[in-house]
Amino acid sequence: MTDPDPRRRRRAQGALETQVLAALHEAGGPVTAGWVQEHLAAGLAYTTVMTVLARLLAKNAVTRRREGRSFVWLPAADEAGLAALKMRKVLDGEQDRRAVLARFITALPEGDEQLLRELLDQAADES
Repeated sequence: MTDPDPRRRRRAQGALETQVLAALHEAGGPVTAGWVQEHLAAGLAYTTVMTVLARLLAKNAVTRRREGRSFVWLPAADEAGLAALKMRKVLDGEQDRRAVLARFITALPEGDEQLLRELLDQAADES
């Protein structure tokens, strides 16, 4: 039986974290959890926003610093850095890294495969 109230449907895993990160990026500087709450269209409780921020802090996706009696929050990286963090976490959760990377590489479009080769060469030159 489905719940007729659409507000009670569960969000996809990570969707709320993505919304919070998007709000932090939109802010362009340090903001309070209250600011994040006000700028999310979801109408979330303050405690929910704080829980999401705490989870993101544990994942090193955000940073915080004390200002007065509260904390202000910032994304830890730009959007490309956060995407890379997500990719690494997925890879870290797999048992056969070699197989996952091999499948990833063979599924890349030709232009992306060439870009990856160039980036790997560049990284090798820098080390």
